[in-house]
Amino acid sequence: MDVCLYIRGNEWKNFEEKLRTFPLTNKDARALKRFFLARATECEIDKQGRFLIASNLREFAELEKEVIIIGVLDKIEIWSKDKWLKYSEEENLAADEIAERIENLGI
Repeated sequence: MDVCLYIRGNEWKNFEEKLRTFPLTNKDARALKRFFLARATECEIDKQGRFLIASNLREFAELEKEVIIIGVLDKIEIWSKDKWLKYSEEENLAADEIAERIENLGI
């Protein structure tokens, strides 16, 4: 799992419903539910459009001074600037390999 925060916004209820369909008898399904739900936090947005990120989430994502915010389909990701630069550099170097691996997904 990537070391970043996911913001689901209006899609949270849909995501939660998908998690509910996972079988309780599957160890990986239980772990995935715990991963997302144990950290899930509702954030209040102030009049200037800002929100406070809880300290445990800042620690988890290693957010310090500068962050990168990216949109990924139905969610927003918040990354430490250093983590994002490292990740994007590594992934750009491997773009051809990634394309080959996901070819069977029809992309």
